Amino acid sequence: MKFSIVIPAHNEERWLGGCLDSIDRAAKPTGAEMEIIVVTNRCTDRTAAVARSRGAIVVADEQRNLAKIRNAGARRATGDVLITIDADSRMSANMLVEIDRALTSGKYIGGAVPVQPERWSLGIALAVFLLRAFLRLTGLAGGLFWCFRRDFEAVSGFNEELLVAEDLDFAKRLKAYGRRQGKAFVTLRKTHIVTSCRKFDAFGDWFVFRYMLFHGREVRRGIRGQDRSFPDRYFYDFNT
Repeated sequence: MKFSIVIPAHNEERWLGGCLDSIDRAAKPTGAEMEIIVVTNRCTDRTAAVARSRGAIVVADEQRNLAKIRNAGARRATGDVLITIDADSRMSANMLVEIDRALTSGKYIGGAVPVQPERWSLGIALAVFLLRAFLRLTGLAGGLFWCFRRDFEAVSGFNEELLVAEDLDFAKRLKAYGRRQGKAFVTLRKTHIVTSCRKFDAFGDWFVFRYMLFHGREVRRGIRGQDRSFPDRYFYDFNT
């Protein structure tokens, strides 16, 4: 079985090495063939150079649309299994073993994994609690996705009409597709990713609540693709 791991990257020179190190550790127990695809997006730093120095395939996509960026990497993939992870995240050492076990069982269409922040505070803890409650209520997940590439293609990948929340939309559609195939969408509880708290560092540990309280309409319009203010500030112009 061959794994293709897609990493979108906008000025990720600082974080990409740690992500790639975690993939190397997770790959060792599997003995599987691997390819890593870094999709550079409007980078002005050494992201591409770091990726190439580690043997990754580099694909450039300049659009301000995460769904299109992720799909660009997926189109380049040649592996049997497709995995997406963000450049500022690190996967647990047992990640690829657990994904391989889940998919070869034939029980699962794919899924996601738990997300842990790199640091904790009261504001971050409450934000994580609310996110986890929402995910459990909806049966969805985020952070890192995994499935057979054929199933990714069967659901047409990420929805390119969405500026944000393309990950949750993908989870919803993959779950529905799996149900029709008699397979479950699952969160692998024995694994996790650790993701950076750089947005909390930049905007404050309570920014999620502050933004939802005072800018809820802007967030909703951003999710619907009607207003770029929220997506640009917190995604496409962040980390410049």
